[in-house]
Amino acid sequence: MDISVVVPVHNEAGNIISLIEEINAAMQHAKNYEIIYVNDGSTDETETVLTQALSKFDKLRVIRHRYSCGQSTAIYTGIRSAKYDCIATLDGDGQNDPADIPHLYEVLINQKQQIANLAMVAGWRNKRHDSAWRLFSSKIANAVRSRLLGDNTPDTGCGLKVFFREKFLELPYFDHMHRFLPALILRAGGQVISEPVSHRARIIGSSNYGTLDRLWAGIIDLVGVIWLIKRAKRAEVIE
Repeated sequence: MDISVVVPVHNEAGNIISLIEEINAAMQHAKNYEIIYVNDGSTDETETVLTQALSKFDKLRVIRHRYSCGQSTAIYTGIRSAKYDCIATLDGDGQNDPADIPHLYEVLINQKQQIANLAMVAGWRNKRHDSAWRLFSSKIANAVRSRLLGDNTPDTGCGLKVFFREKFLELPYFDHMHRFLPALILRAGGQVISEPVSHRARIIGSSNYGTLDRLWAGIIDLVGVIWLIKRAKRAEVIE
């Protein structure tokens, strides 16, 4: 397994060391791997903790945005800097379990033998540990998005995904694109399958997103992605 694990973080100082240790444990059988943390303009002790972690973890790389640009930009920065063809992304709050990465990788590689254009395996948090309101709002949002975009993905908001770097870099980049990756992959001619993954309650810190902020941004972005899909054309090229 050759893989780059990309972790975007904003004010997650308390979760960094334990999550890196878990990623290293999950990657112990990988042939080659790297862990790329993208510090998205954090204002807490994230930068200090990551600087100290560099001397402790030899697989760790750290990239910093001078100011916060958002999760999608942090993911994009990390993937552009990655050295391996396969990418795993996960949230920096500790709610995704890195132990699921090897399984998603195996599914991607094995299923690609049957599905030639398979580009992504998306994590599916079928047993979530969130508040009742967040579960309800997420369920509604996923249902509306899936109905309008036809991405056939039950949980596009899960940060844990494994996919090919080359296909990701073909996608149109925009803020909040990480919420629509399955639909964008399909638009680019790839295929996506979903696999159940673990989900854990947040222990340290609090979410950087508010429900109303997510709702308003999600509506605007959804309209934009629908436009992108309708305007897309894929040519069959013959020389």
